Amino acid sequence: MLTKAFFRPKYMALQAARFTRQLATTSNQAPTNSLDLLQEISQLAEDNKSPVPGTPTKATQSGAASPQTSGTEPAKHWPERLNDISQGSRLPRSVQALYLRPLRRKAQHGLPVCDLQLRSYSVRNVEFFADFAIRAAYYLNLPVSGPVPLPRIVERWTVPRSNFVHKKSQENFERITLRRLIQIKDGHPETVQLWLAFLRRHAFYGVGMKANVFDFDDLDVGGSLDATADDVDKALEPYFAQFGQRHDAKQQKSMVEQINSERFSNPRSPMNEVRKG
Repeated sequence: MLTKAFFRPKYMALQAARFTRQLATTSNQAPTNSLDLLQEISQLAEDNKSPVPGTPTKATQSGAASPQTSGTEPAKHWPERLNDISQGSRLPRSVQALYLRPLRRKAQHGLPVCDLQLRSYSVRNVEFFADFAIRAAYYLNLPVSGPVPLPRIVERWTVPRSNFVHKKSQENFERITLRRLIQIKDGHPETVQLWLAFLRRHAFYGVGMKANVFDFDDLDVGGSLDATADDVDKALEPYFAQFGQRHDAKQQKSMVEQINSERFSNPRSPMNEVRKG
């Protein structure tokens, strides 16, 4: 029961309300449970010839059937939606390749042309960049082998802990360098240089690279150098055109004429003048 408290000041904008429970909760006419309540509601509906609330009528049934016939379906959960999308369509090949092993080209002759050594203090970084280097070599049509784990480099230092109070106590430091070896075989020198430049451009943090490139040439090295000497001279001619001299230091007289001139033969200096006393 809702009762008001009348003993309140008049200047208050709102009056407090107290809720009190009814003492007598049992009655002969009141239903004891929900089943009896539903029976009474249905009995009243039949007496008044009105539909029972909560039960669908013919109109509502026909209205509910119309959307189903029109082709609409109930909303699906997200796992079912993603499953339908994955079955109906596929990801691009480049994205699918990230979840698979890197592809490799087969070497025809097996001649090593480049040894790339990766070094890092983190296993995750060196493994990630090694996988990236192998994938880049595949798209450049370079046969690759590796990565081969090399022996770890372990370095230790023992230093004093402090220079005053703890000068007699020492502290140990250790650094472990992890290495991986990737070898390129049967590759063109220009393609290998392009591969190394691509790796330098997209270098990963915390990973060092060291490359040993092998070049194959003819036995007649002197003849090849003589053949390319003219091209080298033409390429270096603009750089050595003014080497060792100034452009504005040129004179019309020759060196012999300048030496025999009066300026060099009769120098006017205080040491050469003879004073007569």
